[in-house]
Amino acid sequence: MLKIVKIGGNIVDNPEKLDSFLAGFAALEGSKILVHGGGKIATAVSKGLGVEARMIDGRRVTDAETLKVVTMVYAGLVNKTIVAKLQALGCNAFGLCGADGNLIPSVKRNPVPIDFGYVGDPVAGRFGIATARTLIDAGFSPVVAPVTHSGDGTLLNTNADTIAQTVAVGLATHYDVELVYCFEKPGVLADVNDEGSVIPHITPASFVDLRAQGVVSDGMIPKLENAFAAIAGGVRAVVICGSERLLTSGYGGTTCAG
Repeated sequence: MLKIVKIGGNIVDNPEKLDSFLAGFAALEGSKILVHGGGKIATAVSKGLGVEARMIDGRRVTDAETLKVVTMVYAGLVNKTIVAKLQALGCNAFGLCGADGNLIPSVKRNPVPIDFGYVGDPVAGRFGIATARTLIDAGFSPVVAPVTHSGDGTLLNTNADTIAQTVAVGLATHYDVELVYCFEKPGVLADVNDEGSVIPHITPASFVDLRAQGVVSDGMIPKLENAFAAIAGGVRAVVICGSERLLTSGYGGTTCAG
């Protein structure tokens, strides 16, 4: 089985949580890929460089100057820090972004109705399977940063949850793939103020109901959309759980099923 694990920015931002998570990831047996978000580091670096960080509905607007920052931070500082930490743990990690080896070709998002700037959406069916398989079969654990490319020399800031789904679907034709979204909560919660209210199973039908009721909202919506897109694309299982559950049998958390 090939495990594809995605960690969110809240883990990347917290050195103690990141170290704990990476120890668990390094200890996973078999082939594995790590996809990471960027966290708030890019915002801090932007401020230091005098580049204003603009957000719309919680999503970063990536103008030309911000693109430079997120590329430096996501594909540089964060990616290589994670790779170095995994190497120290005995995991032969290989850091790359979507431009390397033509891993994830993307298209710049339509500026209508909202112009997010240099933000990309992966092109369906164009995932670089040969690049990924070469690394996996050579014994590397790829660590993928949330930066892709348009094919014309332009880099694009890309949602890390979507990248994880793209990688999982792209490799599902060659491997038995399990996708795990790890973040700061123990799973999808029925009550955001009660971490004991984890919803153990969600189907496409129940997702529609939960969204209509407002139980699922904000950043959890695209995460679940990506989860079900992965299942529709041939991924065997998708789990949303807390980062500390990575080595626990069955993970706990929320299982998404078709």
